[in-house]
Amino acid sequence: MLVKTHGGAVNGIDAIKITVEVSVSPGAQFSLVGLPDNAVKESSFRIFTALNTVDYPLPVKKTIVNMAPADIKKEGSAYDLTLAIGMLAACGKINHEIIDQYVIMGELSLDGTLQPIKGVLPIAIMAKRENFKGFILPGHNAREAAVVDNLDVYAMDNILDVIAFFNQDRDFTPTYVDTAKEFEYNSNKYDVDFSDVKGQETVKRALEIAAAGGHNIILVGPPGAGKTMLAKRIPSILPPLTLSEALETTKIHSVAGKIEKQTSLMTKRPFRYPHHTISDVALVGGGTWPQPGEISLAHNGVLFLDELPEFKRTVLEVMRQPLEDRIITIARARFTVEYPASSMLVASMNPCPCGYYNHPEKDCVCPAGVVQKYLNKISGPLLDRIDIHLEVVPVPFNELSKAASPENSEIIRQRVIKAREIQTRRFNHIEEIHCNAQMSSKMIREYCEVNSTCQELLKNAMERLGLSARAYDRILKVARTIADLDISENIEIPHISEAINYRNLDREGWAG
Repeated sequence: MLVKTHGGAVNGIDAIKITVEVSVSPGAQFSLVGLPDNAVKESSFRIFTALNTVDYPLPVKKTIVNMAPADIKKEGSAYDLTLAIGMLAACGKINHEIIDQYVIMGELSLDGTLQPIKGVLPIAIMAKRENFKGFILPGHNAREAAVVDNLDVYAMDNILDVIAFFNQDRDFTPTYVDTAKEFEYNSNKYDVDFSDVKGQETVKRALEIAAAGGHNIILVGPPGAGKTMLAKRIPSILPPLTLSEALETTKIHSVAGKIEKQTSLMTKRPFRYPHHTISDVALVGGGTWPQPGEISLAHNGVLFLDELPEFKRTVLEVMRQPLEDRIITIARARFTVEYPASSMLVASMNPCPCGYYNHPEKDCVCPAGVVQKYLNKISGPLLDRIDIHLEVVPVPFNELSKAASPENSEIIRQRVIKAREIQTRRFNHIEEIHCNAQMSSKMIREYCEVNSTCQELLKNAMERLGLSARAYDRILKVARTIADLDISENIEIPHISEAINYRNLDREGWAG
């Protein structure tokens, strides 16, 4: 008897349909074909033991299992349930009439319980696209899949529930998630707020500009100046995720297995904070069978690199292409996968190894030339890709002791949202461009026109600071964002002046 069941394989952040064909005939042989990896090959041991444990032993017969398409590598233990149900149906143990209407995925424990799997959301989207009636999967993953409309998602705790479902022994209720309600309820909840930060008005202004235009920013200052505290509050002033952004972000985290049990849809912008000992593969993604890296997990959110010069040089250099193209392409001999990587880079660093270069009160004890050597750990091309360079100075006591409460994140966020709305209207006819930081050089010439006075100011700054052509483009992008915050149609002298001031690390003699 031949029975077909269906699952899904994740490729990048999308999924394709996998059909499991099970043929049973007289004999005593078990064969699994279709390019399975070791984890899939080992599934037979889990399946036979689990079915024996729940009193559904499979008869000894010749069983051929093919996983199609046969030229695509199948990996992981998520096909256990797909294979087990196909084998049970082929042996006549369960009713097979409606099996081909469902996608079935799950890892089996030896006692028959179902363990969570990765990549559920892309597979659920594929199931809807392929017109399947429903998706049967472990209960841990049910809410994640249930965000897909018009797809019945059934949460199962063990294989006995799945058998009862297909034999129609019990009624099962699909998992339902009110996506709009949950999205609205959770999208504005943050544990931190800019009202917690006393002083640092210049830095707050720079972070507001960075958030408004999606610009990369680096904060340079001594220990205790508040760099990390400020960076952690950036998501609270970014515009809320749109539904499409939330789905794309959730897909990436789903593929990486980072979705928690009670989470159905990521409603807040991610904030990723990798340690400086991270490898280049862990940062940008990869591996034998590629997985998203930190830069992709920060997609539509913030990637915060604290103590930037402490990262390995190779780690920092592999970021150059994704910072520019906002996508990661990982090539292997037989396939290529792409992961989105459009995140806002926020970096921080001490100005020198001791941390007190340019400090208003403490003396730097670093020998001559060490400050420049420390700064040179970050290459010029990487610095050029960071739009805003800002020096952070310690907050004086009189600022810390002020009774007045600073602006909270919601007030700043409203200004950022208004600036982003201007940019949305500006780029509404251009795909994949949503904010000023994403503009190409051609678009900069179109949308960042300046008058002769501004041009002369820019020329003087370029000559005096020795800026590159890329830095010139960065200044124009930041000036365009400052003008948007001022709701100004044209870029004026104050906007250009302020943008030039945010290139601190380009100043001649800054590092001695």
